[in-house]
Amino acid sequence: MIAQERPRIARQCVCCESRDLSKRPAVLMPFVASRVFGWEPVEITDDWHMRDLKCGMAYSVCNTLKCNHCGLIFLDVRFDDSEMSALYTGYRDAEYTALRVRFEPDYQMRNDDLLGGYAYIPHVEEFLRARIGDVESVLDWGGDTGVNTPFRHQAAVHHVYDISGKPVIAGVQSVEVAEAMASEYDLVVLSQVLEHVPFPREVVADVAAALGPNAVLWVEVPHEAVIREAVDPENAYLDKRHWHEHVNFFTDDSLVRLLESAGLEVMERTTFTVTVSGKSADVMGAICRRQEALPSL
Repeated sequence: MIAQERPRIARQCVCCESRDLSKRPAVLMPFVASRVFGWEPVEITDDWHMRDLKCGMAYSVCNTLKCNHCGLIFLDVRFDDSEMSALYTGYRDAEYTALRVRFEPDYQMRNDDLLGGYAYIPHVEEFLRARIGDVESVLDWGGDTGVNTPFRHQAAVHHVYDISGKPVIAGVQSVEVAEAMASEYDLVVLSQVLEHVPFPREVVADVAAALGPNAVLWVEVPHEAVIREAVDPENAYLDKRHWHEHVNFFTDDSLVRLLESAGLEVMERTTFTVTVSGKSADVMGAICRRQEALPSL
């Protein structure tokens, strides 16, 4: 594992480690604050008799950070292992959904759609098949139940490593890190994961270590609208005023620097538009392999 600082509040970029950062005040969304910390919004009223605080709703404050070296936009608060477990154990199960609906009443319908799987997976399979051929064995790192794993209907071996602890779908074998490291795969998938994790360099280093000499890694992250649609990219971070489960917003440069920091060679990159839960979104993808010699981890 890459030796990386694990501060509560980020003082350097979590992709390229630059300390040249810009920041602006923001809020942590109430669902995340409640699920992770047990913090609830509160209304300050006249009967508080506060001398210096103004009346109104009080939410959990944080900062939006922007790396002036690679362009990553990210939340300053970095969750530790126990907090990540609190947020993602039982991800999208009944308890998770009930709490989220309390803060976000429209979430139930979106969650029902998400549980059915992403409709764009065949596009990913087509893109990968044209470049790497048939896939007989696949590991989906952070793959939830396995419902969104590319080639899951084709691969004879379909392993999933995930911290949620949720039951996997039929035909999938849930594995721990040690088993994943000891196995050989044609394809390793790291899809819709890196935007969630507090220390992505550690995750990418672990995944790189699980790659055999002939394995290919497929990495996929959202191309967030705040970056994609920015009129002034240098100041796009000023428009990011709230944070939810996605704590890292990647640029092309930040994603490539992150992957290369783990000794990965980026063979090809792509961006494509998808529809998820009835909404259009853009995704960045990269096909990678290990360099001949990995750096010391």
